[in-house]
Amino acid sequence: MESVLIKIRLTYFFYIFFVVFLVVSFFLPQIAFEGAALTLFSVNSFLYGFYISPILGAQKGRIEDLHRIVRSEAIALFSLMIKTKDLPDDIRSNVQKKVAKYVQAKLDAKSAIGGEEEYEDAISYCLEYKGKHKDDMDKILDGLVANQQNRTNFAMQMNNKVFSNEWMVMMILFSITIGFIALLDLGDSPALLVIRALLCTGLTMLIIILVKLSTLTHKKAKEIWNPLQTELVSRFYKIDQ
Repeated sequence: MESVLIKIRLTYFFYIFFVVFLVVSFFLPQIAFEGAALTLFSVNSFLYGFYISPILGAQKGRIEDLHRIVRSEAIALFSLMIKTKDLPDDIRSNVQKKVAKYVQAKLDAKSAIGGEEEYEDAISYCLEYKGKHKDDMDKILDGLVANQQNRTNFAMQMNNKVFSNEWMVMMILFSITIGFIALLDLGDSPALLVIRALLCTGLTMLIIILVKLSTLTHKKAKEIWNPLQTELVSRFYKIDQ
């Protein structure tokens, strides 16, 4: 269910939910709510908006931070590869292969722990080198160690998802809000019924967008990996602008 939810485009979700809520608007029994019920609806709607807004903002900020972190790591790796230019071809090739293997593993996993073993292997290779280019290898090692800060920040942001208790509260408030709107007696005006379907669709889309932001399947989130992909394809001769 989750895999289907994160693969479908937002545009398709909009049309699907609009049709569903439009059908519901025309066929679901209507209730004329009185003062107490309307007050409860108002309080619930306010709490729903008050609760979901900062979480949406936090997830958008998380994606922006991931953009900066991944680009910072791409720059660090690009600078690291420049330091190999004076090394013999075999050593330079080994370093490049190990770094490329790390980048590929990270792109494949797209997780906080992606490429962990490959990165440790690259560090071990530099640590164990005892040849006459020890000074140059130490500079590369320093670059790998310094990049650990980017990796730490990346792991923290990747794990900064919406927590299960937050989802529970949001879904309770969302369900009550949608239930009130769907059951509210609006008379026989087709225009009002269409507006109700649009309102329910919009509220539902907020949840879908939040799911995509949290799981990093939103269109904006998919662009996070562009700097690393560009470096890998260009064999570290080009960095994404």
